[in-house]
Amino acid sequence: MNQPDHKSILLADDHSLIRQGIVFLLEDINPDFEIFHASNLQQALESLKTNPIDLAIIDAHFPDGNSLSILPEIKKIKPEIKILIFTGIEEDKHALKYLNAGANGFLSKMNEEDEIESAIRKMLENGEYISPATQALLMNSMHNPKLINPLLSLTERELQIAKLYAEGYGNLEIANNLDVKQNTVSTIKKRIFEKLDIENLVELIELIKNN
Repeated sequence: MNQPDHKSILLADDHSLIRQGIVFLLEDINPDFEIFHASNLQQALESLKTNPIDLAIIDAHFPDGNSLSILPEIKKIKPEIKILIFTGIEEDKHALKYLNAGANGFLSKMNEEDEIESAIRKMLENGEYISPATQALLMNSMHNPKLINPLLSLTERELQIAKLYAEGYGNLEIANNLDVKQNTVSTIKKRIFEKLDIENLVELIELIKNN
């Protein structure tokens, strides 16, 4: 990575006010950072491919998708890059799956400004930021592997159906494949989404790909 005073930083968030707020914090840390902006996932990927980014500060959700889906791709493009997820989603429910997918830190937008600045400093200096809340989650995950791999919370049949969805099969195809009623598949799909705390098939596919 570059020397501390020459780092290049990508700010990826669909709200310009959030990005500008981080810019102010970065200027306090060091006014010589080179800063790039992205308001969606596609712009973020393009910027990462064309610029020498050292640290990417990325929101979790964008209008064009969930950043969980691009973390493995970012690490393929730039294995040495450091990624801080800066988001409003619940840390206790989501931090571990982002870290598991390749992020180096997870920071809640609900934190006070001094904690946000401290987290960014730690990312710049040490390449990672693990909050006390996430440290507790990591400790708990040693005794409860479901926290790191939520797929372990599924029954054998639920996991079987989840994998079929991930392979591109629809409700009717899965019902015919497993010789069950279509509404049974729909009910199990709803249960899978509730257990995994996800909202759509894209998130399901990413979970299966990353676990």
